[in-house]
Amino acid sequence: MKDKITRKLFLGFIQLHILRHASQQPVFGSWLIEHLKGHGYAMSPGTLYPLLHRMTKENLLMCEQQTIEGRSRKYYQITDLGGRCWRSSTRRCASCLVTLMTEGL
Repeated sequence: MKDKITRKLFLGFIQLHILRHASQQPVFGSWLIEHLKGHGYAMSPGTLYPLLHRMTKENLLMCEQQTIEGRSRKYYQITDLGGRCWRSSTRRCASCLVTLMTEGL
């Protein structure tokens, strides 16, 4: 049970991280995998790509396929809805963390 809760929590953090970067510039899967690894998230393509697909289906991200040097790559960018969700969720997470830190763990 504890592992399921931890996984859901971290998937939420990863989604916020993806939205943040997708708000700054278009991002693609292999870059996200490497970047998230630098933050301690070991994401496999089998976990990340379904997450990106789900976020696109939920209209949090939009996807554009481009061919560069003969390689097809999907770039993801934040939508207006994704931006609103990112800002709202970030504020709520910050508030929650402040409460946890001031009231003790």
